[in-house]
Amino acid sequence: MNNYTINKYLDEVSNAWRARNPVSLSNLLSLRHAHTASSKLHLPDAGSAVERFLQNPLDEVVVAHLRVLWALQTPDYAEAYRCQSLVVQAFSRMLLACRDDNWLLKAMFTVCLDLRLLAIQADKHNSDKGFGKSMEALEKAAECFMSCFRVCASDNRATNDDTKKWGMMSLVNQLFKVYFRVNKLHLCKPLIRAIDSSPYKDLFPVSQQVTYRYYVGRKAMFDSDYKTAGEYLTYAFERCHKHSKRNKRLILIYLVPIKMILGYMPQRKLLEKYDLLQFWELVQGVQSGDVRRLNEAMRQHQKFFVQCGIYLLLEKLKVIAYRNLFKKVYLLQKTHQISMEALLCALKMMDIEDIDLSETQCIVANLIYEGKIKGYISHQHQKLVVSKQNPFPPLSSLE
Repeated sequence: MNNYTINKYLDEVSNAWRARNPVSLSNLLSLRHAHTASSKLHLPDAGSAVERFLQNPLDEVVVAHLRVLWALQTPDYAEAYRCQSLVVQAFSRMLLACRDDNWLLKAMFTVCLDLRLLAIQADKHNSDKGFGKSMEALEKAAECFMSCFRVCASDNRATNDDTKKWGMMSLVNQLFKVYFRVNKLHLCKPLIRAIDSSPYKDLFPVSQQVTYRYYVGRKAMFDSDYKTAGEYLTYAFERCHKHSKRNKRLILIYLVPIKMILGYMPQRKLLEKYDLLQFWELVQGVQSGDVRRLNEAMRQHQKFFVQCGIYLLLEKLKVIAYRNLFKKVYLLQKTHQISMEALLCALKMMDIEDIDLSETQCIVANLIYEGKIKGYISHQHQKLVVSKQNPFPPLSSLE
């Protein structure tokens, strides 16, 4: 049975504040701690009681926190979100006032996380009721995170151990989660610059670095910078905790197609381990140059690929499948001068609709331009003339 009374709770908050105990204060302001279950703390207005125990601005934080607990029991998600915003705003002011010290960072991480989760609930509630702009609360939450981020990023007074700059990556990760959800990826760019220029870039906790590189990798993927995307997502996958199977699977959803585009095909046992066999037929189709099989796999798992936001990315695998199909024709004909008619015939065998000679030449020209085939098209003889040395270079060598 939860035995938190208002006096007991405020006494613990006061002790945590005086002792500068980051773990204890963080727990006492968390929406996932045991105290939240106590009905004695579900207070719409605890101002007078709190002011007797705590000084400003901590009293503002606690009053707003207790009203969040009350609002969640109602439930009134919009009010809970509004009050949690007040908590984060007050924290931003406390951080600014707390010079040459960073012991409040852990609690700041907690209240910011809770704000993002409440914003999602508030937006869902508004959407279900049919009022308010889509994801309005989430976008406003990002403004609160930015106020905290500016305080952390501008702290140039403290020593390396005490600087608030250690809070930058956690806040950037919260902002990434918002910007990806509201589809405003362009707002990530200045945040990435801020972290890349930080002397602490590689010194942040591994868990934060994994999250950061996961999102930067995805951003690079959308920018068609596949090499960078592969590097960042590989880092995230390799350093993600081995027991975090769900997170490792999430990373692989983006890493697998990126690696395939770069010429590295995943093994079936890896896909089986992380329940991602939706990719296996794609792998088989690409490796064998079986465009028909690739297209069928795309149709079969279209819903999954669209939901993950990788369907258009996977469309790029067709180019590699074409390259592997043409390599088969080259190996069958055993000549460095391959007729365009033979390539067209191969494409027609793959059930590619409305394909003609000019379109075949266009596909071949693109493959030559991208370096996936070494050669040239002889329009006079309607032939693809390939290099006698390594005409189909390994895709991994093209990075």
